[in-house]
Amino acid sequence: MIRAFLGLDLPPALRGALQVQQFLLPLPRKVEPETLHLTLVFLGDCPESALDIAHEGFETLRAQSFPLSLQGLGLFGKDKPRAAWAGVAPSPDLLHLQTKVETIARRAGCPIETRKFVPHITLGRFPPPPPPDAMRLERAVAMGQGFRSDPWEVTELTLWQSHLSAKGSHYQVLARYPLTPRPPA
Repeated sequence: MIRAFLGLDLPPALRGALQVQQFLLPLPRKVEPETLHLTLVFLGDCPESALDIAHEGFETLRAQSFPLSLQGLGLFGKDKPRAAWAGVAPSPDLLHLQTKVETIARRAGCPIETRKFVPHITLGRFPPPPPPDAMRLERAVAMGQGFRSDPWEVTELTLWQSHLSAKGSHYQVLARYPLTPRPPA
């Protein structure tokens, strides 16, 4: 079994902008900057044979590159926040691509979660903080709603293996899948 996911790696300038947001938020625990990414489909603990089939499907995927940008901040966990994130500006291209790769992974036999795709980049994961700290965090996230990134061109997908440890997850690149360049306008 290999714990894996397919997603988008981020350009250095975007990582820098996200690090600023991490600094501005009173996060109990931040995601390491080098591991920031956008997950398209979490493959879970996937049998190697299914992962091989998914890999072949991702290799034959035909999709064009597209621009993407970030917009706003948020929290997962409602009354007991457990993760802070940067949102993604609406992108039909991203949603279409995500549907395609999820279909490939399901057909390959990977144990895909059934929850709705909410495109985001996780900035911090933590146990729910005590109420005063949670209120400070919620206020800071509300103040960060104006966060916007410059657009970047999504030119490839990345398949990572996720290694869990007490210090958090460590990711290893298994494969990269280039997208077809967009024709000039």
